[in-house]
Amino acid sequence: MEQTEGTERYASLKAIAYDAPLEPGVYLWKDSGDTVIYVGKAKVLRNRLRSYFAGKKDAKTAALLKHAAAIETIITTNEYEALLLENTLIKQYRPRYNIALKDDKTYPMVRISAERFPRVSKTRRVIEDGSRCFGPFPNGRAVDTLLALVEKLYPLRKCQILRKRKTPCMYYHIGRCSGPCCGRINKEAYEAIINRAMRFFSGDMEALIIDLTVQMHQEAAALHFEKAVDFRDAIVAIESLSPENAVVDFDPESRDYIAWASEGTLTTFTVFSLRDGKMRGRELFRACSAATDEESLETFVAAYYTPERPPPMYIFIQKELHGQENDAPSRVLLQNWFTETFGRAPAMLLPSEKRHEAVLAMARQNALDDLRRRLKERGAGPVLDELVRALGLHTRPVRIEGFDIAQLDGKHPVASLISFRNGIPDKKNYRVFKLRTVAGVVDDFAAMREVVRRRYSRLLRESAELPDLILIDGGIGQVNAAKGVLDELGISCDIVGLAKREEELYLPHTTEPIRLSQRSEGLKVLQFVRDETHRFATTLNQKLRSKDLAFSRLEMVKGVGPKKAAALMKRYRSLVSIAAASVADIRAAAALNESTALAVKAAVSEALSAQHKPPRGRVDRSVGKYLALLAMEDSAAESAVAETPPDYAKQ
Repeated sequence: MEQTEGTERYASLKAIAYDAPLEPGVYLWKDSGDTVIYVGKAKVLRNRLRSYFAGKKDAKTAALLKHAAAIETIITTNEYEALLLENTLIKQYRPRYNIALKDDKTYPMVRISAERFPRVSKTRRVIEDGSRCFGPFPNGRAVDTLLALVEKLYPLRKCQILRKRKTPCMYYHIGRCSGPCCGRINKEAYEAIINRAMRFFSGDMEALIIDLTVQMHQEAAALHFEKAVDFRDAIVAIESLSPENAVVDFDPESRDYIAWASEGTLTTFTVFSLRDGKMRGRELFRACSAATDEESLETFVAAYYTPERPPPMYIFIQKELHGQENDAPSRVLLQNWFTETFGRAPAMLLPSEKRHEAVLAMARQNALDDLRRRLKERGAGPVLDELVRALGLHTRPVRIEGFDIAQLDGKHPVASLISFRNGIPDKKNYRVFKLRTVAGVVDDFAAMREVVRRRYSRLLRESAELPDLILIDGGIGQVNAAKGVLDELGISCDIVGLAKREEELYLPHTTEPIRLSQRSEGLKVLQFVRDETHRFATTLNQKLRSKDLAFSRLEMVKGVGPKKAAALMKRYRSLVSIAAASVADIRAAAALNESTALAVKAAVSEALSAQHKPPRGRVDRSVGKYLALLAMEDSAAESAVAETPPDYAKQ
């Protein structure tokens, strides 16, 4: 009996892990007594949780799985916020399996020592010796990068203990130290350097970036290119150190953030509570009601706050109640209720600052994730039955396959195939097709006939499962083209087209479209399939066009042939990444000399600034340095854009 219960519990935990969100966040393992026994963070929650159930288990994982009874996830906006929240929750719960974090180390800070000639260093502990500390910073790598840049830009002392010397050390001779140990600088001049360096950590990021940008252009004008690159790198590092911190903002005022998500009669509320500037918890509440959002919120607030859980000074909500007026009916009702129940009424506010918007966005994302889980638990049966009735289908569309074509003037035509099962994406059966018969021409009908024939002739040869419904992204022309191929293959499968303009549905050989209510859950499923096919096809088409452009741009630079262009693309994968790389890295990636590497940066920057317009001719090396410097700032900004090419299988 005990073994059976253990097997069922393991299967339940595994199911939760395999259905976890695909966003960054924090996860909590709990035992049968609802006690938190482990807190972890992940860049992708589902991937991290699935890893606990894959492969051979080490002793720690085996012990965790043995005592765990439940898993809870909290979605955050990014991985940095997950780090901060993990740190907060570990200190709050003291989980038994977070052994490595019991030393109470926190995030790194920058320390400026209280000495005649101060030294700048990184620390994780505050020592009351008169030193000045800045932070903490969630991004430890960016702190290291920033400190390295400070050392390059400002000649501060490097030795831990300052001793008098007769001659300065190597750092003085290479311009990295001002030589206070041998009297080469006085206290006032050194203090001026320290004050400039302190601006990196003072929090006045906007003014600092402006100042560094000016210095970057000054160095560029003086042809000090390496120095200009240092200032550019400093700007990038500063921007990475100042994300909107939605989890810990060190504001002592207590407040709650309430967000919700609803679909039909299902509503999920999320409450994030901040006390003493730190998140104290996230709570989810499920409701089933036909009431409006405002009515549901009124009921929820009155039930949530009790004498044991009094309201804070401020409550932020994701949208206004019945408009913007302060005397809106719901607002007045709740204010009166708060005053009568607690003797005071908290301020109910819309987010007016980015930090509040960020927390509410996190709360709403958690509500949406729970709502998605509830809809999945309910099953897609009623929604699919609605499609049967509305479209006159022969069977319930448990398995839906969708098609879309993407091309630009006949260049790199591709088609995407998306598979849904029970209303949920079945990503292992996603496919893309590089079209053969329509290369160089624009013919959506021929493209649709090709991809449908290739897909279903193969399924017939392999005796594989056929879909219950085929969705075409397009109107009656595309639908009839696909239907003709199915008839040739002898496949009797339901098929429908969804046109974007009016969201109209087209059945084969009909003249009038079918129009479903915009609130129809069946229509939303079809829209989801259609949007996914479009995203998948367009992403691949853009990737192929970008790759084609990248090779042509690189090969136009004197000294860069096909092999060196291939080496650069293998190393950086995109023009944006090449633009963000240093000249030294580009030289090493393709064995280039300095002038050719500068010309590469110039060509890439020109291509990006021209928005991929064809170049007029080769890029001359003599203008390479100047164009590269002009593009530095734009390249730094472009490098922050994450590239996330889709996973796809070629067929």
